[in-house]
Amino acid sequence: MAGNNGGPWGGGGNNGSNGGDNEPPRPPRRPNEPQGIPEIDELVNKGREQLRVLMGGGNGGNNGGRGAGGGSGPALTRGTIGLGILGAIVLWGMASFYTVKPEEQSVELMLGRYSSTGGPGLNFAPWPIVTREVLAVTSERNIDIGTSRSGMDAGLMLTGDENIVDIDFQVVWNISDPSLFLFNLANPPQTIEAVSESAMREIIAQSELAPILNRDRGAIADRLSDLIQTTLDSYDSGVNIIRVNFDKADPPVEVIASFRKVQDAEQERDRLQNVADAYANQVLAGARGESAQLLEQAEGYRAQVVNEAAGEASRFTAVLNEYKKAPEVTRKRLYLETMEQVLGDMNIVILDENAGGSQGVVPYLPLNELTRSTTNGGSN
Repeated sequence: MAGNNGGPWGGGGNNGSNGGDNEPPRPPRRPNEPQGIPEIDELVNKGREQLRVLMGGGNGGNNGGRGAGGGSGPALTRGTIGLGILGAIVLWGMASFYTVKPEEQSVELMLGRYSSTGGPGLNFAPWPIVTREVLAVTSERNIDIGTSRSGMDAGLMLTGDENIVDIDFQVVWNISDPSLFLFNLANPPQTIEAVSESAMREIIAQSELAPILNRDRGAIADRLSDLIQTTLDSYDSGVNIIRVNFDKADPPVEVIASFRKVQDAEQERDRLQNVADAYANQVLAGARGESAQLLEQAEGYRAQVVNEAAGEASRFTAVLNEYKKAPEVTRKRLYLETMEQVLGDMNIVILDENAGGSQGVVPYLPLNELTRSTTNGGSN
């Protein structure tokens, strides 16, 4: 005990300091102070030393002269070992259990290879054997393609009639199969952009400029969506194309003024063509109506002549039959009817000498006036 200048914990030798901890020298112990009560700082140091040993930091052999009379440091106990195991289990559980949101899906990898797909809720993947990747599968993602959108010449495309058109469009997509999406595409956005641009160029190369600028945008967008989806499905990409937004289709900026003049001239040509077509339709309709009227009149005249001829033939046949039965009567009747037709419209007075006997006829009697008056009276 003569050389123990470091207090009741021993190990002095560095002018009363506690090893290499750079602690201030302790004051000498009082004569009447008991040796079994350590100071507060010593308790703290002891706890620190035990924690260091628990964490694998050694037994504190670097603390100056402690090895001279202080032993080999604090020993591991069952409590510290259990505490360490419990902490390791907690950390392992935190690394193995994970939560997937409703709009997400997880891909679990066993030793780096695909194992299963996890759904929404609490999932378990025993780390480090099984790891996971969580992806948002329902959220919509956009890829913009075009000159004004990307700042490049990706939107300049050649049409089927050898014109250049500047097109801006947007592809909206999400993930349909996370396992395919992770393993089959190295750079999904870049792949989708390249496929979309290639598909649009193929469609534009088969179309003419005027329909692209005017009426066929919706049809082109639908066809483009189907073509992109078919190409990505052939790659097993796990990508779903939701829609294609066809935003702009214009001539290049350098020629847009001249193109608009051409468009105005074409519209004026179409207007004049419509006016000429309307006039032609009007004249043609009138000519067709007049032609139809003449045909109807001719048809009516033909039917009239035929009917009259048929009637005359029937009448002649009937007269012939009657003539065969009574020739004299029929001949006299024909004579009278013929004279009636010939003389019916003539103003003729016939006098029969024998009709009046011996009285005769007054020479100055105005027979014509009497006949006219009789005719007028009968008509009234």
